[in-house]
Amino acid sequence: MVGGNVANEAINGTMPADAGEADALVDLHAEREALERRLLLTQQRQRFGTDAADVARAAEEERVALGDLDRVLTRIRAAEYRRQPGARRW
Repeated sequence: MVGGNVANEAINGTMPADAGEADALVDLHAEREALERRLLLTQQRQRFGTDAADVARAAEEERVALGDLDRVLTRIRAAEYRRQPGARRW
């Protein structure tokens, strides 16, 4: 995280309990970005591919990437919720 963002979070009351939570959130967003890039590439392979077998493989890879992206986005939402003041800990 950039130092200014940490200061703003402290002012807004959304500062994580520890720096480890902030690092975990940054890591999740990096994973999300990589998955979105992978998803885009599989979609392009399907759209512009000339080999039917490669297009079929790309479709299967897209299905897997969408599942992975859903999992990561769910984890991001949970992590962001935990950062809010008064968030319940189950």
